[in-house]
Amino acid sequence: MKSKINPINGRGDATLRRILQTGLVLALALLLLTGTAQAQGRAAAKGQLPALDEAARTAIVEAVSDAMNEEYVFPEKAKKMEALLKANLKEGKYGKITDLQKFTERLTRDLVELTKDRHIRVMPAPPQDDGSRLSPEEEQLGRLEEMRYINFGFEKLERYPGNIGYIDLRAFADAGEAGATAIAAMNFFANADALIFDLRKNGGGSPSMIQLISSYLFDEPVHLNSFYIRKGDSTRQFWSQAQVEGPRLTDVPVYVLTSRYTFSAAEEFTYNLKNMERATIIGETTGGGAHPVNFRRFDDLNVAMSVPFGRAVNPVTGTNWEGTGIEPHIAVPADDALERARMEAMKKIISGDIAQEKKKRLEWSLEFMEACSKPAPLTHDQLAAYAGVYGPRVIRFEKGKLTYQRESGPKFVLLPMGKDRFVLDDLERFRIRFVKNDSGKPVKLVGLYDNGFQDMNERTGD
Repeated sequence: MKSKINPINGRGDATLRRILQTGLVLALALLLLTGTAQAQGRAAAKGQLPALDEAARTAIVEAVSDAMNEEYVFPEKAKKMEALLKANLKEGKYGKITDLQKFTERLTRDLVELTKDRHIRVMPAPPQDDGSRLSPEEEQLGRLEEMRYINFGFEKLERYPGNIGYIDLRAFADAGEAGATAIAAMNFFANADALIFDLRKNGGGSPSMIQLISSYLFDEPVHLNSFYIRKGDSTRQFWSQAQVEGPRLTDVPVYVLTSRYTFSAAEEFTYNLKNMERATIIGETTGGGAHPVNFRRFDDLNVAMSVPFGRAVNPVTGTNWEGTGIEPHIAVPADDALERARMEAMKKIISGDIAQEKKKRLEWSLEFMEACSKPAPLTHDQLAAYAGVYGPRVIRFEKGKLTYQRESGPKFVLLPMGKDRFVLDDLERFRIRFVKNDSGKPVKLVGLYDNGFQDMNERTGD
């Protein structure tokens, strides 16, 4: 049986709503895992968790195996996981592990090594008999408060020179809770000439936020992704929305920054846009997790786990990024991805049909970024030759670098652009051109401003 999300309002059946609420969210689940780890530490300190014996280890292995056999997306792998854990148990490989934290870590490691599925995790979930255990409603409110505290993952919005929008997004929060924040962010960049999504520190989240943000990038509803759900043998489609609040950015170049940490729903967003040829991906190959998860808790065993219950099926490729990650269009170290994206965006805008004055401003900014990124190669002697006093301006050669200072103003490092031109490392709107005499000695300093103004000083001393 197959069903499809309504592309206008995203509503589906009860199972689908549960999926959206749990969010396919390893990233948001980290809040839960952090709380679990803290609780486990408190419980151990109070002596609440007895040392594991053979019976307890066996019961945990049975519970984990049953959960995998019931829900894990690949039934044959679930059987292999069960066989592995029980064989290790029988062979005594777990016999010396009496600490719950260490035992769950070992189970997780064994399961991930077998399946290569990084969404699998077994973890302690100790009881809280002091009355501090929260009700499901209280847990939901607490999680919502945590998400509000981190602004639903929207870490930073910035407008770079060239009218380039930048969104540092650390999580894909549920759109039912974070929709207003996302809409505000997208509308803030309604007039941008390019848009950069920074997912280098994004570990995942909810498909509903992927739907919402993606809806601003397409003219009409498009099929973004599908999830095959093993239990019930069903496939559910995710489409962008037919309506959004505010203008769309359908003609704006889009760039997505990735790292090895980029995972799960952050990868889905990246994979969707890459295969629909809607974005240029810049950075590192992503982590490789394409399976939605359910969280199971075994209170009598003080254990919880995440069970991948489905798999992504992209409408373009017919497959997903599980275990392989997503290769970027432009591979650079994650730390260099933003700078490269900004330069690529400027080049894209410059190549379009834009006003000459705007083109000049963009070319000025691009030259600055390129000089800062890769200064022209000059030798020690070539750099030292520029040092001198030019009226109120002093050029010094210090520790292998040229510096610029005007009277008692701040000091800047000069970065060579080539052809006797230099930019100041922290001042984009101003740069310098030196004029040489017939013997090749710099004799004048010309100040160049981004508005076309120039001023000049003769060399007055060495």
